[in-house]
Amino acid sequence: MKLFKNTIIGFVAGSLLMLGSCTDLTETVYDKLTDETIDINDPDIVNYMMGEAFVQLRYLYWGWDGYFDLMEECSDTYMTPKRIGIGWGDLYIPMHKHSWNTTQGHIGGLWHYAYTSIGYANKCLDALPETGNDQALMRFVRALNYYILLDAFRNVPLETTQDVEPGYLPTQATAQELFDFCVTELNAIKDELGTAKVHGYPNRYAANMVLAKLYLNYNAYFRTSGTEYYEKALTEVNEVLESGVYQLADNYLDNFKVTISGSPEVIFALPLDKVNASHNYLVNKALVGAGGAAYGYTGSPWNGSCAVPQFIDSYDPDDKRKDYTWTGGVQRYSTTDSEGNVIPQSGDPIPFTDDDWAGQGVLNYSLKVHSIDNPGAYQQEGYRFVKSEIEAGSAGTYGNDVAFFRLADAMFIKAECLLRLGRDEQTAADLITKVRERSFDTAAKAKRTIANLKGGSVYDYGHREYTSEGYNNWSNYIATVEGGTDIEFGGLLDDLGWEFVGEHHRRQDLIRFKMSDGRNVFNGKSWFCKDATTETHWDYFPIPKGTMDANILLKQNDGYPDL
Repeated sequence: MKLFKNTIIGFVAGSLLMLGSCTDLTETVYDKLTDETIDINDPDIVNYMMGEAFVQLRYLYWGWDGYFDLMEECSDTYMTPKRIGIGWGDLYIPMHKHSWNTTQGHIGGLWHYAYTSIGYANKCLDALPETGNDQALMRFVRALNYYILLDAFRNVPLETTQDVEPGYLPTQATAQELFDFCVTELNAIKDELGTAKVHGYPNRYAANMVLAKLYLNYNAYFRTSGTEYYEKALTEVNEVLESGVYQLADNYLDNFKVTISGSPEVIFALPLDKVNASHNYLVNKALVGAGGAAYGYTGSPWNGSCAVPQFIDSYDPDDKRKDYTWTGGVQRYSTTDSEGNVIPQSGDPIPFTDDDWAGQGVLNYSLKVHSIDNPGAYQQEGYRFVKSEIEAGSAGTYGNDVAFFRLADAMFIKAECLLRLGRDEQTAADLITKVRERSFDTAAKAKRTIANLKGGSVYDYGHREYTSEGYNNWSNYIATVEGGTDIEFGGLLDDLGWEFVGEHHRRQDLIRFKMSDGRNVFNGKSWFCKDATTETHWDYFPIPKGTMDANILLKQNDGYPDL
């Protein structure tokens, strides 16, 4: 899926220097690209840089320690435990237990790629006309990155040009200044983005979605109350919903296939390609090495991440999204039909004897997991994430597009705003029911009532872990009982989890939803190997240590010591 016709994956000197040719073979060596060595105002160069601004979004999302990890690994749905005999854990355990610090690897990657993308966008905007679709595209990319940075860090440098003096050091903007900038920019470019639906390109409705996210989370960002910003979020998603441009896909999994350009539901996508833009590593991060054979995948998975058992237990047994999203139990070889199509999980059981908890000699993912770190997880423990289509052969998930915004998200935002405003609550319930209908066989099961959504969560919150060693030793069980009845709009939070797990949602949602004692769920609830706290600085991440070391003008975020 190519985004720009002339996009390059690496902004390298060779590609740029070959734009012209001559007969003088005298070699000039460049150690770096500068405004003096390339013509920044050349339309071809600007086009390359525009492509690079978009390309960085792929790295931001799927680069190692990227946005996916940052939003999911610290949540109550998904984790990467220490795998006994394999490894993992160095970064992921602190993420899961909410004990990260300024040297945490995840935050450095997100910061780097966001500002690299912003840098390319600013460089283009320094050269582009002040009006037109091209400048609108670059301002969208810049605003999207700043929204992500605001959500993750709150107080960050806000730069709108690359035309600075040598030795210049950026200063931090406040979270409010960053918020106001994003809102102003996105409103300013809506018309010039247009309404055409082109895969991989943002349009007016993508801008609506970023604005809706900003407004929806305003109270959480600034620890305030009131309904003003729910009204604003509602206005933005109503424009999307009333446009008629998007419809729910008939099949839930159409939004997570290798190519999602055909899904009528996708509002804005990050296009990937196995050959030219390969990023999505989920097939390897999730499955046991032998487990790829269940999908015809010929790579060698690393056996890392898995589901939090309590989240799996929260699903309705008739909710097809559980099986769409996770694989558990006995794993079977794929087979091939007469037309050459690979049929996952359709053959004989896959032999596997390591940590054979079931004593069957086959690969059998257990729901139960010992712990995140003490002693860790054995090789067959934990249901595995398979929501992103696994392509047979060597492709796996590496070329899968990302549905960054989809219509179901707009429907959920509208429902949440209506419920929080106490207005048209039946409309809210009908919207959630409509999204659920494709995942249940009966209307009765799909239906959600106002009471369901405004009531407590069915998630069985509480600290859970086994400290015993041995894959068949399930003793030394630590458990606290907290439940979810005290979560305001807990039923809606549950539905957000079931619909959007693994879609860069959960951290943000857990921070936004509160308990009756005023704490948010992210801090106030315990789950698998993670304890509740009254501390609130976990709502955002610290400025990375490397960034602090490089810029004496930056101040570390509250709650995080300088190391």
